[in-house]
Amino acid sequence: MNVIYGLLLIGAGTLVVFKSEWLLHNFGRIAWFEKNLGGEGGSRLGYKLIGLIIIFFGLLTMTSLTKGFMGAVLSPLIRK
Repeated sequence: MNVIYGLLLIGAGTLVVFKSEWLLHNFGRIAWFEKNLGGEGGSRLGYKLIGLIIIFFGLLTMTSLTKGFMGAVLSPLIRK
């Protein structure tokens, strides 16, 4: 089942990356991206980064590494 969820996430992330211009026209610019990622391509780049993060989590889900990755990333915040 993880493979199916992973493939769905990878597909959604790929769609976000390829349709970043469409997302920009329909949802508008995001001020934080414009401020921190540059003036001309800030929101486009932001949408593409969101898509890449979705693809990354899709790969983690597909390979069942999500729990281990999140444990390693959040381990400094969560003391056992």
